[in-house]
This record gives sequence, structure tokens and C-alpha cells, in this order.
Amino acid sequence: METFLGIDYPTWWFLVVGGLFSGYAILDGFDFGAGAWHLFFKKEQSRRIALNAIGPVWDGNEVWLVIGGGALFAGFPVLYATLFSAMYTPFMLFLVFIIFRAIAIEFRSKEEGKLWRKTWDICYSVSSIMLAFLLGVVLGNVLQGIAIDEKYQYQGAGFFEFLNPYALMTGCTTLALFMVHGAIYLLLKTEGRLYAKLTILLKRAIIFFMVTFGITSLYTLLYIPHLSDDFKSSPGLFIVPVLTFLSIANVPRLASKKNYGYAFFFSSLTIGLLLVLVAIELYPTLLISTLNPQYNIDVYKAASSTKSMGIMLTFVAIGTPLVLGYTIFVYKTFKGKVKLDEHSY
Repeated sequence: METFLGIDYPTWWFLVVGGLFSGYAILDGFDFGAGAWHLFFKKEQSRRIALNAIGPVWDGNEVWLVIGGGALFAGFPVLYATLFSAMYTPFMLFLVFIIFRAIAIEFRSKEEGKLWRKTWDICYSVSSIMLAFLLGVVLGNVLQGIAIDEKYQYQGAGFFEFLNPYALMTGCTTLALFMVHGAIYLLLKTEGRLYAKLTILLKRAIIFFMVTFGITSLYTLLYIPHLSDDFKSSPGLFIVPVLTFLSIANVPRLASKKNYGYAFFFSSLTIGLLLVLVAIELYPTLLISTLNPQYNIDVYKAASSTKSMGIMLTFVAIGTPLVLGYTIFVYKTFKGKVKLDEHSY
């Protein structure tokens, strides 16, 4: 098989897709988290400030989802077809909520009526919560495995099978992590009474995350042992979970010192490292079959042709700096505390 820098093309594409979805989780994670807090803010001005904190960047963050989905389809069409057909309902719900969330952000300020704004506030917050939760549900099912046969067709009982205990725990953990991430971001963008309230909400979010993360981790070790096989066979890999725990521990430490810039860096790093753990636990498998290990979909079974991957990696080499440059430019342009004006949401 053809390689580049000693790594075969399917593995390179596995890293590319993982990197894109990690970027999406970090960037859209904080605005999902910010949205999840929205109904906790009682005053109109507080809600407007919180909304304008993510206003200039939320749609740009979703670019990473579009690119990630396209990369998954282009590089691993077998996985794309199997995963999206098997988990059709969760993905359709995700699409509905992401549409309603975008509509809520844009429509809220079009009228000044209390009922109008309250309705869209509820849509925005509930959609943000459900999007974070559904991402975790999908991830939990991918880690645990789904019922696919030798033809890579789903043979399970349907939607409610996806709402199993592990998927629900992973969903709650993802929501909790994004709420921590979002609260820290809002603290970087706000001041005054809203800032003071967010310091309290952040403490609660950290407790929520620590509890859900602890329960989910314990359940994983006890009931899904295949996820730790690579760590047992390669002890050097334990450096990743060690770094993850250190990163998690740094968030409350830095938050207690009100050093929210570094706290945001470590909450971002935590999301990235947790997804690195997922990659290590799965590779080279992409989707585990609960019916028979021989039906597992790995990077080689799912991959496009070598020639296609070589061409696509060239586009990645050109496009990645452009996307990163655009993202950095936007965040530098809109850095600093939020100030409301006549053009604000």
C-alpha cells in the first residue's frame, strides 16, 4: 500500500477526519455550551450580551462540521453510508436542532415582543443542549459498537436502541464538558453582573462534568473492556490519559484564580485529548459490530482508492492553512468584551 512519510493513506485520512472533528468539537463546543446556559440568564441585556458573544463566530465554527462531513464521505464512503443509515434518526434530529438553533439566533432580535424573544430563547437554548447531547450519544454508540452485519447493514432494533445507558452517559458528559467550555468563553467576553453570575455557573458546571466524567469512565472500564486493549498492549500510550487528567485538573485550578484565558486553553485541550483517546481506542477500527468482530469496519475496508486519497490529501495540504487562517482572523477581529450597539442581536 502506498505511503507518505511512512504512513499509509487510509491512516492519514483517519488523522485528517479526526483533526477536523476535533476542531469542530472545540469551536462549536463552546457556543453550544454558551447556548445551554442561555435560559439561566434572566435579564434581556444579559441574554443579548451572551448571544452577541458567539454572534460573530458561530456560523464560521459550523464550517468545520461541513468540511469534516465531506472529508468522511470522501475518504471513508463505506463508513459514511453505514453510520448515517444506521443512525438516521439521531442525525436527522441533529439536523433539525442545528437548523432551529440558527433560526433562533437570527430571528430573536427581529421583533421586540417579549413572547417572540422568549420563544426563540427557548429554541436556542434547548437546541444547543440537544446538539451537545446528541453528539455524545453518537460517540457513545460508536465506542460501544452497533449491530451491523457482513454487508455493513444495520440490524438493530431502531432509535431507542441508541439510547442505551452508555450512550446516555456519554451524552451527559459531552453536554457537561461543553457547558464548562461555554461558560469559560462567556467569562472571557463579559463583565459586570453577568460575569459574576457566570463565575458561579462555571463552578456548578465543573462539578457536573466531574461527576458525569467519573461515572462514564468507570462504566467504560468495567463494562466496555475492549476500549482499553490498546493501552494494555502498549503501556507507553498511558501518557495520553495522564495528560488528559492533568488538563482536566487545570481547568478548575485556573478558574479559581480567574485566569480564564488559560482555563479556556485547557478546556479546549481536554476536548482534543479526549478525542485522541477515542482515536487510540478505536484505530484501526472505525465502527465496531456487536454481532461479530469480523464485520467491523476498519480504515482499510472503508477507504476510497489510493489514488483518490492521494489527490484529496493534496487538497487538504492547501485548504487546511486557509481554514485555520480564516478562523484565526475572525477570532482576532472580534476579540475583547462584548459591547452592545444598534447592530447587535
